[in-house]
Amino acid sequence: MATTSFHQAIWTIPSCGSLNSSFGNQENGHASLKLISKGFRLDFAIQTYSSKKQSFCVMQASGSQTSVFNPILSPSNGTPSDSKKKSNEAALILIRHGESMWNEKNLFTGCVDVPLTKKGVDEAIEAGKRISNIPVDMIYTSSLIRAQMTAMLAMNEHRRKKVPIILHDENEQARAWSQIFSEDTKKQCIPVVAAWQLNERMYGELQGLNKQETAERYGKEQVHEWRRSYDVPPPNGESLEMCAERAVAYFRENIEPQLLLGKNVMIAAHGNSLRSIIMYLDKLTSQEVISLELSTGIPMLYIFKEGGFIRRGSPVAPTEASVYAYTKAHKRILSNRDAINLSLD
Repeated sequence: MATTSFHQAIWTIPSCGSLNSSFGNQENGHASLKLISKGFRLDFAIQTYSSKKQSFCVMQASGSQTSVFNPILSPSNGTPSDSKKKSNEAALILIRHGESMWNEKNLFTGCVDVPLTKKGVDEAIEAGKRISNIPVDMIYTSSLIRAQMTAMLAMNEHRRKKVPIILHDENEQARAWSQIFSEDTKKQCIPVVAAWQLNERMYGELQGLNKQETAERYGKEQVHEWRRSYDVPPPNGESLEMCAERAVAYFRENIEPQLLLGKNVMIAAHGNSLRSIIMYLDKLTSQEVISLELSTGIPMLYIFKEGGFIRRGSPVAPTEASVYAYTKAHKRILSNRDAINLSLD
């Protein structure tokens, strides 16, 4: 998957004469340079400043490949620098998808790809209103349509009105065909990464069965054990423990590095994949997590700071708050009512 990066650095040097002789201005000036090699372009913008005491240069560099931008840091790309780790604070938003058509019918859904109901659409829109003031730089969803619909509908309510765009890296042609050629347009987009590791847990032979009828057939205790135990899977399905292994591993390897870089991240996923991630964030035991219930369409906010996660509960709706505080880069204005809502985890 192609990446785009931006870096700025300032060097103080005895003289910028060698640069000035190449690019023109002997005092204050600027120049640009492009390097292109094997589909990778590196753009430099160099600004020179001179005074009686010293000269220095400000260099800006940006690089891109032939694809939609993708600021994802994977293990193969390395890890963030220590300086970035120490200085950054970021928001993490978790949203369970709105009601699906099989939720409405009381069917076991699991990994069956079912869309939202009208109620589910309304829940996603309401979730969007609750997070409308929280900055979002990256979105992760499962590969299932109900989670993706929730993310898209929620972002339609965001005050910044940036467009969420799903990144496609299935093959070289998918990457090439999904390119964006306007830099201005790219700045108004939010990359969306769909990952099967964030899918709902696979319910095996229960998928498509009515929950009430299944309880009558196998007994309430047996069905309750399949649904709420930590390490007992349904027939030919996944236990919560198995779901947690893939969901948490993906979070640690792909999403947490973005938070370390100061990126504000939203995850739209499912009851069990999000329970797994919350278990990791809140350091819950296997006994504590099985009693954790997540409502559809209700966002949860965490602040990632100094390598740890601080739970902030569910953000209040715009009608209940003027400006919500999320990171150091944004003003913190909380009313007494906001403070009460924040404590209701």
